[in-house]
Amino acid sequence: MDHRYLGASGLLVSELCLGSMTFGGEADEPTSRKLLDRYAEAGGNFIDSADVYGDGASEEIIGRWLAGRDRDTLVIATKFFWPTGGGPNDHGAGRKHIISALHASLRRLGTDYVDLYQVHAFDESTPLEETLSTLDTLVRAGTVRHLGVSNFASWQLQKSVDVARHRGWEPFVASQPLYNLIDRDIEHEHVPVCRNEGVGIVPWAPLRGGWLTGKYRRGMTSAPADTRWEPGKQPWLGDWETSVDERTWRITDALLSVAGEVERNPAQVALRWLLQRPGVTAPIIGARTVDQLADNLGASGWSLTGPQMETLTAAGDRPLPYPHGYLAKSPRRRP
Repeated sequence: MDHRYLGASGLLVSELCLGSMTFGGEADEPTSRKLLDRYAEAGGNFIDSADVYGDGASEEIIGRWLAGRDRDTLVIATKFFWPTGGGPNDHGAGRKHIISALHASLRRLGTDYVDLYQVHAFDESTPLEETLSTLDTLVRAGTVRHLGVSNFASWQLQKSVDVARHRGWEPFVASQPLYNLIDRDIEHEHVPVCRNEGVGIVPWAPLRGGWLTGKYRRGMTSAPADTRWEPGKQPWLGDWETSVDERTWRITDALLSVAGEVERNPAQVALRWLLQRPGVTAPIIGARTVDQLADNLGASGWSLTGPQMETLTAAGDRPLPYPHGYLAKSPRRRP
């Protein structure tokens, strides 16, 4: 598996990141350990978790697996923000919660540092300076090596970058947004911010909850039973009724067509498209079984042609919103 620098940092990570949200839930511990083994055997070193995944079970499973590994060869990422217990300070990005959340994650992971510590969402109730100064202190103490964010609006990320630069604090080098062939809103502002500021993009839901695996075809009128697209199963992405339109099927048709051309399965093509998009460092692949993981790992080691990339991209293009469409017509715009 190829490795890429994470943003403007000197940290090299695998071009496919292993997500662990299924650990301790859809994947029990023996299965989770097999997933970790298979990923490491493929040359992967970038493992992402969060303190809320499985109410801490994900980090605990990773920690027990880490005990038998060379810790320094791996890049362990986790996140904080959402409530993990009780009490008024058991959430958010204030100093008290950041420090207590990190200590709890380190304990569950069985390590004395994390390579990438990420704010899971922007905290509108805490001064940004409090969040950034606390994170900077953790980096200086050595318990955190690099900083990142997830689910930040573009202005929130840009302001964070600017404040950290002004104060001489450790910058964010990674952003985890929703990004895939269907969900492309970040291309308007978030991607340019990341590219301009040296922030690597680590997309979550790169297969859109299984939609881009080839299971769903034009003509279907409802989600198959026991899939994630049944009502209420994944509120962060929506459900069948709110997601299916002509654009969705157009993208699906293009994906299936290109997959046939390259003799790869649709999931591998969807991941490969992301890997070749500007600013992307490593899509986060999640799996419930070793077979699913092995299938996703097949996105590494080959490339789509320019025309194939254009076919996939054009299928999901929408008219640019103002002011982006207006600015695209500027005679002073660089090619």
